[in-house]
Amino acid sequence: MSALAANHAGIRRWLWAVAGLVFLMVVVGGATRLTGSGLSITEWKPITGALPPLSTQAWAEEFAKYQASPQYQILNNGMSLGEFQFIYWWEWGHRQLGRFIGLVFLAGFLVVALRRLLPGRQLAILFGMGLLLGLQGAIGWIMVASGLQPGMVAVAPVKLTLHLTFAGLFFASVVAFATWLTPLRRPETAGSAAMAWLLLLLTFVQIALGGLVAGSKAGFTFNTWPLMDGAVVPPGSLLFAQQPFWENFVDNVALVQFNHRLGAYVLFAFALWQLWWLKRKAPQSSAAKRATVIAGMVTAQAALGVATLLLVVPLWAGLAHQALAFAVLAMAVEHVTRTGAQTADAA
Repeated sequence: MSALAANHAGIRRWLWAVAGLVFLMVVVGGATRLTGSGLSITEWKPITGALPPLSTQAWAEEFAKYQASPQYQILNNGMSLGEFQFIYWWEWGHRQLGRFIGLVFLAGFLVVALRRLLPGRQLAILFGMGLLLGLQGAIGWIMVASGLQPGMVAVAPVKLTLHLTFAGLFFASVVAFATWLTPLRRPETAGSAAMAWLLLLLTFVQIALGGLVAGSKAGFTFNTWPLMDGAVVPPGSLLFAQQPFWENFVDNVALVQFNHRLGAYVLFAFALWQLWWLKRKAPQSSAAKRATVIAGMVTAQAALGVATLLLVVPLWAGLAHQALAFAVLAMAVEHVTRTGAQTADAA
């Protein structure tokens, strides 16, 4: 692996550029959601949709399409053309960035494949990552379409969560591949691969729970901490007020927020426990240093989450919270990749 890594600096730069673009996409997507812009474009045109309205008539036609949507009729009735253009440009920019990411990934993949810069197995992995990226685009439209159904003023929380989770999966795959191709500066004592994988799993679960919070706008309620509705654990009559029972986990803002809080506590505690364990076993190892960084980032993310809740989700805090979540994810992926490689080498 070290010889392969040393010979492919160009591939690494390409992958890290893709990862950076996806990170930016997550932030732009968060801004699109928080500004209420996600349903401003009511059609999915993968090719021709790249062009925005270029005339007064074209803008009038786009506005008329939005005026026919449930969100306009129920929530934004009376919106001016200027106000519509504001939310339109956010959604248009979000979609263009997605197209750009697709083109950058495709161009890089074609160069790698045509010049046979990687073995067949690694090419197959890159191809699968490309399919995942394409699927993510399709899920994005499915999410938008859910918000255009009669009576809807926002996208379905489950589909928003699916969109965010698949973005995380693609981002994680790119970071893992780039990390795998990056040579180690020095050998390190192997950490616990199982512990690293569990941390990554908890991070993914917490991001998904955050997606449900975002989709249901649960962050705009119960804006106190550490108590929630006056208690550490709200009563069951509040957490499970809806029928059927399972709908509480996606549509009941009380349970959705409570689960996100629990996920944060578990992730925070595990990050600190992993740090203690690695510092005790191999205090000078790279694994221990990564665990230190991860624990610090998780602590900052927890504090930012509390601040976002108490401030009732201002735009800057919501975006920072989402961005830091993906930074934690990147570190967790690097931790798994490095720990796994060292464990394999030791075996």
